[in-house]
Amino acid sequence: MNPGLVFAALHHEPLLEAAAAMTDPISPSTKKPKSLSRRGLLKSAAATAGVAAGSGAISGFPTIWAQNIKDIVLFHAGPPVTAIPAIAEQANKDLGFKIQMQATEQGDLLNRFLSQSASIDVADVSITYLKYLVGRNVLQAIPLNKIVHWDKTIPLFTKGEYNDGRKAPLQGTMPYTVVYATGADGQKFSNGPSEWVTGVPTVTNADTLGIRPDLVGRPITSWADILSPDFKGKAALQDQPTVGIIDVAMALEARGDIKYVNKGNMTKEEIDKTIKVMMDIKKSGHFRSFWTTFDQSVNLMASGEVVIQSMWSPAVAAVRSRGIQCTYQGMKEGYRGWGYTLGVMNHVKGLKLDCFYEYLTWYTGGFEGAFIARQGYYSAQPENARKFMTEAEWDYWYGGKPAATDMLNPYGKLMEKAGAVRDGGGFWDRLGNVGVWNAVMDEDRYLTRKWNEFLTS
Repeated sequence: MNPGLVFAALHHEPLLEAAAAMTDPISPSTKKPKSLSRRGLLKSAAATAGVAAGSGAISGFPTIWAQNIKDIVLFHAGPPVTAIPAIAEQANKDLGFKIQMQATEQGDLLNRFLSQSASIDVADVSITYLKYLVGRNVLQAIPLNKIVHWDKTIPLFTKGEYNDGRKAPLQGTMPYTVVYATGADGQKFSNGPSEWVTGVPTVTNADTLGIRPDLVGRPITSWADILSPDFKGKAALQDQPTVGIIDVAMALEARGDIKYVNKGNMTKEEIDKTIKVMMDIKKSGHFRSFWTTFDQSVNLMASGEVVIQSMWSPAVAAVRSRGIQCTYQGMKEGYRGWGYTLGVMNHVKGLKLDCFYEYLTWYTGGFEGAFIARQGYYSAQPENARKFMTEAEWDYWYGGKPAATDMLNPYGKLMEKAGAVRDGGGFWDRLGNVGVWNAVMDEDRYLTRKWNEFLTS
């Protein structure tokens, strides 16, 4: 596949605030588990009891950990939303080796995974990107028995079902279909559960439309509203082929124009029909903008130039932080879901690979999940994240309850005032109502070409 076509697979990623002047990203109210972890024991053993560890006196620890792990550096590459320096800083405090975060915007990130894989150790991989990477000798499979927190991972990723046992709809690239590998080489997806995974689920969310409730003038309940003539010249889409066309497909199906077999994997005929409608709507002057960055989406909404648009959860919060009404409006047709996994590059071996497994355990153990929760995202291991959150934080971000206190972002800045209720309700109110997942379609290249025709029409 030509890496230049990556934009057909892109999923939205907001630009987080710079973590300037942060010496300790844990807020004073953050709780830490008190139990001594395996990595803590390993760190201590490596530093002060190498002989005992190497001799097997500390049972269950590999001899290799008696070596000097402080010289190990794992290069973690991902998008700015997850490859956050403050998270690496905490990992470096907790582990006996170093994590170096490398944040790269999405277009370049996939190209790096494909063409510069030797410069990366840990891959922060979008669920959709797995379809580009698996089968190209980029990632190695992770043995299930090495994943300490697999049983804490939500069943949406491990079983393809909701927490109440309902099977999730297979529209788009459903995480369950790309998480398992057929074997140790990790070069093929398994049709069902196996003893190997392509990557361990980490971050997830369910997206919808952002609106200005003070300017739209009426209730917004359906994806169809983004195409309503009521908002001519005041609507915007995200300029990414798959995301943009799926948002429009949600709207067209909601108003009865087209019935898709799978909105996340359209046929050429479905793509043609959808793009034609989009061109007609665009020529009418309906769309004010096609945004590409977090800041663009925030400014469009904050200025009032746009009153309804594709949006990201932190962007809505950023608008509200300016004292401007903005709502991440749940729709009756459901949400558009996405997720990330943590994988390991194919070249990582020996002590470095052992360190990766320790890092994986740490990364899914709760700190990272609590950190990104304060930005508006969910952990794939929510109960672990809960250990690092206050009760008020958990109730607001996951429980859908009114904030008992002011809610702060990961850097201590105000996100929501006490009394606020999170748009969309609780965790399963959102993740339990995903209508389609971000996707790499079979007609990926064709879609990219048609999308470019739409933008230039």
